[in-house]
Amino acid sequence: MQLNVAIVGPAHGLKGEVKLDVRTDNPQRRLAVGAVLATEPASAGPLTVERTRVYKGVTYAKFVEVNSREAAEAIRAAKLVIESEEDEGEENAWFPHQLKGLEALDPEGYELGIVIDVESHPAQDLLIVREPDGVITRVPFVSQIVTEVDLDDHCVIIDAPPGLFSEEELVVVENEGENQE
Repeated sequence: MQLNVAIVGPAHGLKGEVKLDVRTDNPQRRLAVGAVLATEPASAGPLTVERTRVYKGVTYAKFVEVNSREAAEAIRAAKLVIESEEDEGEENAWFPHQLKGLEALDPEGYELGIVIDVESHPAQDLLIVREPDGVITRVPFVSQIVTEVDLDDHCVIIDAPPGLFSEEELVVVENEGENQE
C-alpha cells in the first residue's frame, strides 16, 4: 500500500530547500537522510533526502536532486509516498484509504451514506460522507460522533448531532394548539 509521507510546499531560499506539509506520524524515520521517496506525480521524483530541519514547528527538506529555487518550485505540490506492507496502525488509528468506501450507519443501523474521503485539519480530521441523496456531509472524526470504526464489517457508526445530515432525516414537530397573533 502507498502511504503519503508529505506534500512539497514552496521553495525556501535559493539552494533548493522546500517547506514540507508532513503527513506521517514518524517523520524522523520516513524523512531520514538518504531515504528515497517516490512522488506523485512520478515525474517529480524519486527524491533522495539530503537533510531535514524543523524551525518554529515547520519542517524543511533538501533533496539531492533539487539544487536551485527553480527546481524546488518545479516539485511544489508533489506528494512524497512510500510503499509499505507493515502494519503501523495503533489502536483507534486508521489510514484514509482504509476508511474510504465504508458504509456510514447511525447507532440503530440505518444508512447515512458512504465515506468518500478524509480531510486532515489541524484540530481534527473530517470524514466526507456522500448521503444517499447525493449531499456531501463533513463529519468531525471524533470519538463522541464517530463512535465505532469496524473494518471487518466495512462500516463506521456515526452518532450525529441533530442537523449534521440532510434535513429530510429530521422530523419537525409543530405545536398546533398554540395561539398565533
